[in-house]
Amino acid sequence: MTAAPVAQSTARTTTRAASTTRAAQDPRLAEAHARLASERIAAEARATALARDVAVIVESAKAGATDDEHDPEGATVAFERAQAMAMLEETRVQIADLEAAQLRLADGTYGRCERCHQDIAAERLVARPSATLCIGCASRRH
Repeated sequence: MTAAPVAQSTARTTTRAASTTRAAQDPRLAEAHARLASERIAAEARATALARDVAVIVESAKAGATDDEHDPEGATVAFERAQAMAMLEETRVQIADLEAAQLRLADGTYGRCERCHQDIAAERLVARPSATLCIGCASRRH
């Protein structure tokens, strides 16, 4: 293991410990901490399953015909591979967003809009725990 992963792992452990301590002091933070942890565990499990699916699709494609253009099943395999890889990437982004939310929780900025600095509605945080913008700023974004 190189220094960078060790440093990242240590930072994550420290961040989790800090957010857990703050969460114990404020029930709303405890709820946010639990929700973020649960979402992250689910996303990491999804990423593991999707990575396994991608590997199976790639291996099965190697074992079969490689001429996607003329193979009636070729286009399906290519589509399945692209779809699984896109879902895996989306899940990795979600994990990164959840990690960032955990860091905001640890440093006391969780639940604050990054644009207007007002509180993000609790309902929005329940629906989207990694939200960085309030509903007003998010709607103006598009």
